[in-house]
Amino acid sequence: MSTASMSSQGKSQSVSAAYDQLVSQIADASLLGATGSILGWDQETMMPAGGLDLRSKQLAQLARMAHEMATDKRIGDWLAACEGDRSLMADPLSVEAVNVREIRRAYDRATKLPTSLVSELAEASSIGQHEWAEARKASDFNRFKPHLARIIELLRHKAKCFGWAAGGEAWDALADDYEAGCTAAYVETVFTPLRERLTKLVHAILDAQAKGRKPADAFNDFPVSIDAQEAFAKHVTAKLGFDYERGRLDRSTHPFCGGSHCNDVRMTSRYNERVLLDGLGSAMHETGHGMYEQGLRADQIGLPMGESVSLGIHESQSRMWENQVGRGRAFWTWAIRELPQFAGDSVKRFSLDELYSAANVVEPGFIRVDADEATYNLHIMIRFEIERAVLRGDLEVGGIPEVWNKAYKEYLGLTVPDDRRGCLQDIHWSMAAMGYFPTYTLGNLFAAQFFEAAREQIPGLEDGFTRGEFAPLRMWLNGKIHQQGKRYRSADLCKVVTGKPLSAEPLMRHLEGKLKPLYGL
Repeated sequence: MSTASMSSQGKSQSVSAAYDQLVSQIADASLLGATGSILGWDQETMMPAGGLDLRSKQLAQLARMAHEMATDKRIGDWLAACEGDRSLMADPLSVEAVNVREIRRAYDRATKLPTSLVSELAEASSIGQHEWAEARKASDFNRFKPHLARIIELLRHKAKCFGWAAGGEAWDALADDYEAGCTAAYVETVFTPLRERLTKLVHAILDAQAKGRKPADAFNDFPVSIDAQEAFAKHVTAKLGFDYERGRLDRSTHPFCGGSHCNDVRMTSRYNERVLLDGLGSAMHETGHGMYEQGLRADQIGLPMGESVSLGIHESQSRMWENQVGRGRAFWTWAIRELPQFAGDSVKRFSLDELYSAANVVEPGFIRVDADEATYNLHIMIRFEIERAVLRGDLEVGGIPEVWNKAYKEYLGLTVPDDRRGCLQDIHWSMAAMGYFPTYTLGNLFAAQFFEAAREQIPGLEDGFTRGEFAPLRMWLNGKIHQQGKRYRSADLCKVVTGKPLSAEPLMRHLEGKLKPLYGL
C-alpha cells in the first residue's frame, strides 16, 4: 500500500471516528433533555403542588447539564473534522450531512448562551408555569406579573446572546429556535394580507348570522360526562393511528404533547362537560403532534434526522388532523356511528348535518384553543403583536392586560371579562416560549397545502374517512414528512411535498369552500 493510500485511509478513519463521537455526544445530551421532558409532563399532570420547589431545581440542573454537554468544546473539533470530509458531506441531504449541518447550527447557537442563563431560564419557567396555573385559577394577572417579568428579562438576555440581523429585532432571535429563519418582519408580511381576507370572511359570516343564517349548534350544549368524553377521545385517536403502546393521553390545564422520544409520547387534553367537541378537537390536535413524534426515525433518536423540522411543520400535523379531518363531513360520517356507545343513545337525535354544522360554527370567542377555524388566526396575531412590543420595551409587563383587552375588542368585537379568559389563558409565556405563536398560523397554512396535496396523491382519501380508514393519510405524512427529520427547512419541505411554495390560497380555499355554503354565502 502506498504512503498516500495509507494517509488517505487514516484520514477517513479519523473522520469516521469524529462523526461517531459527535453523534454519541449529542445523543447523550438529548437524553438529559428527554428526562426533563418527562419531569415536565409529570409536573403538569401528576406532581403534587408541594413538589414545585425541588422540581424547578431538578429541571434547572438537567438543563444546565444538557447545555454543558451540548457546548463541549470537543464538539467544535468533531464538527470541523466532519465538515472537512468531502465524502461524508458529498450529498447534503444524506443522514450524516444533515446531522452535521444541524448539529453545527445548534452548537453555534448554544455556545452563545451562558450555562447560568440556561439554568435560570429553566428554573424561572418551572416556577412560572405553576404560578401561571394558580393565577389563571384566581383570574389574577398581578399574581403572575412578577414571574412573567423575570422570564421576559431572561429572554431579552437570551436574545442579546444570540443576536439578530441588521434591521431585525430581539423577537427574531427567539423565533429562530422554533422556525429557522423566521423574522417579525416576515410574519408581518404574511399576517397583514391574511388578516384582511380573514376579517372579510368573518364579517360576511357575522352578517349572515345577523340575518338568521346560522348552522345548527345544539350539539355544542349537549352534556356528556368527562370520563365518557375521554374514552371517546381515546377511541378516536387510536383509530387515527396513535399507538397507545408507545404513548398515553392524560388531562391537564393546558393541552400539550411531550415525552422523551418516538417510543414514549405523552399527550394531554382538557374537557368541557357540555361541549364534547372541545375535548375531542383538543385530543385530535395533540394526536397530530403525537403521531409526528411516533413517526420519527427510531434509529436517529436524539439526532437531527430523528427530530421534527420546525414548530410550524409540527403544528401543520396537529391542525390537519383537528381541522381538515376532524371538522370534515367525511370524518363525522364515521364518527356519528361510533359516538352513541360512549355518549349514550340520546345523542342519536342529532343528524350528520347537525354534528357537521356544530363542528364548524363561527363564533368569535375569548379562548384561542376553543376558536373556530375562521377566527383562530386573529388570536395568534394579537399575541404576536404583544410579544414584539414587550421584547422591544414598548410595553411594560403590567400593561399587557389592557393592550390584550383592547385588541380583542378591535379584532373580534369582544369585551374581555377577566384575566382567566384574557391574557392568562395560554401557558406559553410561563414556559419562556416567546417567538412561538406565529408557528400556529404557519402551521395552518402548511396544513391546508399539505392536505390538498394528499387529496391529489391518494385516490379516495376522504371516502376512506367515512369508513374509519385513516391509515393512508397517516402513512403518507409519515413518509413525506415525519421520516425526513430535519433534512429540509420548512419552506423547502413544502415545495418538495406539494411542488409549490407556501401560499395562503389553500387555507382560504378550505375555509371559504366549507363555510360559505354553511352560511348561505
